[in-house]
Amino acid sequence: MEITDLTIFFIIVPILLFIDLKLFNKGKDNVIGFKQSMYLSLFYILAGLAFGLLVWKDFGADSAMDYYTVYILEKSLSLDNLFVMSVIFSTFAIPRQYQHKILIWGIIGVILLRGIMIVAGSALVHNFDWVLYIFAAILIYTGIKMILMNDDDDLGDFEQKPLVLFLKKHFAFTSKVHGNKFIVHRDKCTADEVKDGKAKYFATPLLLALIVIEISDVIFAVDSIPAALSVTTDTFIVFTSNIFAVLGLRALFFAVENVIARFELMKYAISAVLIFIGGKVFYNGFSGQHISPNVSLTVTITALAAGFIFSMMMSKSKKE
Repeated sequence: MEITDLTIFFIIVPILLFIDLKLFNKGKDNVIGFKQSMYLSLFYILAGLAFGLLVWKDFGADSAMDYYTVYILEKSLSLDNLFVMSVIFSTFAIPRQYQHKILIWGIIGVILLRGIMIVAGSALVHNFDWVLYIFAAILIYTGIKMILMNDDDDLGDFEQKPLVLFLKKHFAFTSKVHGNKFIVHRDKCTADEVKDGKAKYFATPLLLALIVIEISDVIFAVDSIPAALSVTTDTFIVFTSNIFAVLGLRALFFAVENVIARFELMKYAISAVLIFIGGKVFYNGFSGQHISPNVSLTVTITALAAGFIFSMMMSKSKKE
């Protein structure tokens, strides 16, 4: 691993976040429209693809193909994550103009948590080769479960989740949103909000939504990180491709939140990719042969493109 590439990565990421917050949103609480979110999504996608070219230059074509495979796979797995975010915002009644602040802090938290989980996962794989087969089995199981999962399965009431109940029991929360504040002084709360006479500060629904989103991402990472490590065990490739993929999640959320329900067949495409990647690990390990990164990238793009195209065709057919 060349330190220059890692240095460039840690320079680019803060710059992207700064441009996002200061130039696109100008530091204000505003509702991001579809057009602006599409431009911002494209901005992040181009940045991620450009970094892949740097990987190609310094590490070779195979590493670049692994980078792009993990990047595309993570982007695809994020579709479910976006749907969960939408449900969380709806559950806690978060106004649209404050959602982007939660998401940007959520992404910063994701970078830290994913980094820890990727380093830990990579250390396990490098020290215990058999762990990779466990990851592969998880992917195959997840892929099969996605195929069999009922489209009408309910995510449940987030208000009744054990984590939310625990937080509300042990910490002081307001029931109302106070602008874009995560924490407010009791003097800013109305009498019906102040239930704990000892508390001087109260957490708002924005902070509660942020915590739930972070925990949800950790749960999603249980699938996505094994998927990435099943493609390549290079920690640098896994980490950079993962982070570039999630960096644009906030913009992607505002771009697709109203049309995500149209991607009905994407779950089958994603499940096929997960089963393929998991199966590839077992094939490479027991056959003595190796499926090249080019093949992995081609299968991933083809399956996901097919899922997207047929989803759009089905949606159009239903409208007609």
